[in-house]
Amino acid sequence: MTARCLVGLAAATAMLAGPALAQSAAQPDEGNPLANIFKYGGTTKPPEAPPNLDDVYCPTIDVTEGGSSLQTMAGGTVRTQIRLGQLSRACRPAEGGSTVVTVGVQGMVLLGPGGAPGRFTAPVVVTLKAGSQVIGRRSHQAVATIPAGQASGSFTVVENGFVVPAAQAKDFEIEVGLGSPSKPARAPRRKPAAAAPADG
Repeated sequence: MTARCLVGLAAATAMLAGPALAQSAAQPDEGNPLANIFKYGGTTKPPEAPPNLDDVYCPTIDVTEGGSSLQTMAGGTVRTQIRLGQLSRACRPAEGGSTVVTVGVQGMVLLGPGGAPGRFTAPVVVTLKAGSQVIGRRSHQAVATIPAGQASGSFTVVENGFVVPAAQAKDFEIEVGLGSPSKPARAPRRKPAAAAPADG
């Protein structure tokens, strides 16, 4: 075999080997341990980091107007006074850009001049809203027990699983208050139109 034939054979071999190398390099590097060492510092691709909770919008809790305390009366004197204490909230990201919110409420029931030790309920209302739109609202009858010889008792409420849709996840409010949830005002009833007089 002449030198010219040997050179031609080597060139053809190089041309055939070129596409094969290119195809091998184009494969996903997640399955290539050697490439992963250079890219990630290990033979396998590390799992993706979870969303940063610091990036989740989580507004402070507002107390509804007049909702920080509540009195119950007995014979014209104060039986108990209910007060809100510490308020807390937690927000975590969910599917599709939504946010899941948990709200915690602590409060206290104090005996008044007309009260006596026993078991008392505190009506707690938690509301999430965006502007005038209510996203979620829950009412809970919290229970506080005041033992004999004591003048106060505490209660705790934890409401889980409020889901804020993605459209409102960056601009919503959390409200907590004592008492019944406010109801929207009813539209005034329209009087029926008077019947037209009969022709005669």
